[in-house]
Amino acid sequence: MVSLAKAWTVTFYGALTLMVALGMWDVFFGYEENKCSMSYMFEYPEYQKISLPHKLTRQYPAYELYLYGEGSYAQENKNLLLSGIPVLFLPGNAGSYKQVRSLGSIALRKAEDIDFKYHFDFFSVNFNEELVALYGGSLKKQTKFVHECIKIILKLYEGQDFAPKSVAIVGHSMGGLVARALLTLKNFKPELVNLLVTQATPHTAPVISLDSYLNDFYKTVNNYWILNAQDIKLSTLSIAGGFRDYQVRSGLSSLTKLSHQTQALSVVSTAVPRTWASTDHLSIVWCKQLQLATIRAFFDLIDDDTKQITMKPKKKMAVLNHHFIKYPAKPFEEIPNIIADLTGTSKWVPVKVTKWTFMAFNESYAMYFAFPLSNHRKTYTHIYCRNSMLDTQSWIYGCINSVSMCTQGVDLSWKTELLPTMKTFMLKLQDYPKLSHLVVYVPSTNGNKFVVDCELFHIELRTVQLPVTHLFSFGLTSRQIKLNSNGLFYTVPLMNFGQIYQAFKIDIKSKCASTKEKNNVFRLHIPWSHEDMMIASKAPTSTEISLKLHVAQPENDSHVAVFHMFTSSDCRYEITVRTSFLQILGQVIRFHGGALPAYIMSSILLTYGGQLQSLISVGHCLDYTTMLDREAKPYKVDPFVIIMKFMLGYNWFKEIWDSFFLPELDAIFLNTQSMCFPLVSLVLFLFGTSIAYWGGILSSLSVRLLSSLWLTLNRPSEIPNDSRLITTRLLFLIMLLLIIGWTTCGALAILLIYLYYVFKIINLYSNITILKNNSDVIQNIPERNENNTNSSIEETEKNDGSQQNLPPKPNVLPIGLAIDNAEDNFKMHITIVNLVIWIVFLSMPSLIYWLKNLRYYIRLNPDPCKHLSFFLVPTLGILGNSDTVSIKSSKLLKTAAQFPLIVAIGVVAFGSTHLYRVPYFVVIPLLLHMLSNI
Repeated sequence: MVSLAKAWTVTFYGALTLMVALGMWDVFFGYEENKCSMSYMFEYPEYQKISLPHKLTRQYPAYELYLYGEGSYAQENKNLLLSGIPVLFLPGNAGSYKQVRSLGSIALRKAEDIDFKYHFDFFSVNFNEELVALYGGSLKKQTKFVHECIKIILKLYEGQDFAPKSVAIVGHSMGGLVARALLTLKNFKPELVNLLVTQATPHTAPVISLDSYLNDFYKTVNNYWILNAQDIKLSTLSIAGGFRDYQVRSGLSSLTKLSHQTQALSVVSTAVPRTWASTDHLSIVWCKQLQLATIRAFFDLIDDDTKQITMKPKKKMAVLNHHFIKYPAKPFEEIPNIIADLTGTSKWVPVKVTKWTFMAFNESYAMYFAFPLSNHRKTYTHIYCRNSMLDTQSWIYGCINSVSMCTQGVDLSWKTELLPTMKTFMLKLQDYPKLSHLVVYVPSTNGNKFVVDCELFHIELRTVQLPVTHLFSFGLTSRQIKLNSNGLFYTVPLMNFGQIYQAFKIDIKSKCASTKEKNNVFRLHIPWSHEDMMIASKAPTSTEISLKLHVAQPENDSHVAVFHMFTSSDCRYEITVRTSFLQILGQVIRFHGGALPAYIMSSILLTYGGQLQSLISVGHCLDYTTMLDREAKPYKVDPFVIIMKFMLGYNWFKEIWDSFFLPELDAIFLNTQSMCFPLVSLVLFLFGTSIAYWGGILSSLSVRLLSSLWLTLNRPSEIPNDSRLITTRLLFLIMLLLIIGWTTCGALAILLIYLYYVFKIINLYSNITILKNNSDVIQNIPERNENNTNSSIEETEKNDGSQQNLPPKPNVLPIGLAIDNAEDNFKMHITIVNLVIWIVFLSMPSLIYWLKNLRYYIRLNPDPCKHLSFFLVPTLGILGNSDTVSIKSSKLLKTAAQFPLIVAIGVVAFGSTHLYRVPYFVVIPLLLHMLSNI
């Protein structure tokens, strides 16, 4: 029966861990192939270091400023006599200043194409590749340095014609957040920055909050932008990378809730015209399609009068919308010419059919095809046209009150939308009641071959609703629709699809009358977020598409996600949708994977409390995995968090909560971010428990293996018998590590005391092994000694009768009891090892940051782990010498056994999205355990 229960436990936790692994696989590998082209330099890139004032270099010894150049341009600017438009590139987490080369090189090629009528000077800041996404202590320092760099850059242009008064900033990753933080500086003038473009920047919240400095920095920046949204005039574009970027999920890059909608634009790279590709966190800075769009926008932003980037907010947003939201396959015009002359020798051809196709090939003269609209307004609601010639000329017009032809028309080409293999035009007839004709212009082809299609249709006949399958159908059921008409365009509303935890697979099968391949384009349109996805395919074939969201549908938004199909008229389509359980797991990990350490430590804390309680109830410590399976239950934690969240909905309870200066509940923070899944806390708790289970087994096996290695190398002749809790050597070690943590880096002290503690546990298990191996010999020693003693006593009684003067016989501890006590100690220490290793992991970023900057300063300032080390070093040091025998009689044991449950609740309630709080929670039961031994 015991073996069956153990097999069930192993199977259960194995299945949960497999689900975690599948979710991680979907996040890290389950995305589309990289469709980005690499951007190459045509000449050798050069980075000219800008000389900074001595005071600045002394204040920021690790930071530098560079000017990017290539070839003759780099040589001409050696003396820094600059005349271009300044753009400052800010690298992100562990980013290099050399990442500016893609933008700089493309901008240089573009300037050469227009004979340097305008050109950009690209500067880049070297932040020493600091890990600012994991350690927030240097973000303020970086912000202040960027402010100084902007002033230095603008000084380089003094005395020049058309000298700039501001710079444009391109920020990658955390560099974008640093750029936004400039506005929070007291002495910063907002007019120094005229445009901000961020690439894969987590704006709304940290990817993972590992220290309070990072969290406070985010609060300062975002609160400032929210409170001053009406006053901030900085035009901002935020580009996210899509699902390929597993480091920064695209929802974090949205500025929708942080700034005024007329000044900010957020878009995913999959929705950017002429890019239509997901980028990973690094490729977003070199993706050729995306960098081309950025540079095109930069050149369109230039004001002809000032020779600098325009100061007109409306023009800025119009340019950004033109290149990043809806590109009409025409060059940008600030005031487009709507009225067009339709004159010349072109031939006019009336079209009386409702569906029309024209294949142009070697046409020697241009033609106008006129579609009368008046007779069709009662029958049809829309007219749709598409053109396979992807040029940038006007091609579609509207005539007003015309009989068959017109000399002037309304240029409707601005309503065109470019797709991967065609440009399309859709007109709602009701919106243009005065139009009598729609005119399609076909130029002379000169050997080019292209196809133009048009059709009139009623939108209701081309709209087929597709309700998505239920979340818990696990892909076992599906829903299907068939499109049997011969239309060119279909709209498929995806009913009940609007949550981030939903994920589906859509399979589109096409059957065509002919075997000749046709171009199809499918688009997932998300109306509440610019995260559209475009898929080009061939027909007849089968196409599989993944459906999942970056941003959940807002509560007050009634729009529906729509699947647009740009199809072939001689094909029939069958669409099947089913739930993708694998991708649902991926969404859980993508949105909540950062909270797993908190749930893992909560499970271990429950186990820890159960072991302390077992010392009271049964007199010995139970095994880690057994106790984890018994004590780590979600009903011990989740109900309390749910009750707190519910009670905080009442104002009186919120006032009491605030009066105790308690922080915001993490579950409420998730609600504000629209990140709550059904039963997500239960799922994460089970996932965390399974990781804690296998982690415990791994750590136990590792300690046993290391102890075997230690016995092989050391071979002790006897077991040490120093049972003192606090020794002089231990006090010296604690004082040394406290000094190290206080004067250098707290994380270093934590790592060293943890290694010391692990060494003590390895030594403990070595002693257990020695005791077990020599138990038979040791058990015979007291018996032999007792026989020898009795013989001596009898002989002495005979000789001098002095038995009454002999000392009493000493007590000998039974070997079995010694082994049991040692094993109890080992079980307790293994749990502490499993618990504290997560504290070590969470403190590692600040240690890595300190080691990387050791040549500039010895002391890490600010240090997020300094105060933590002050408590953890003596606690772990003393616990390394602790014994379960002494703690059983402690008056504090009952309190120490109850606290881990309270702390486990606190860890989930306040540490799931603020991980830097978790180690301080964990120290409390460890401290009580240590005091119980004294």
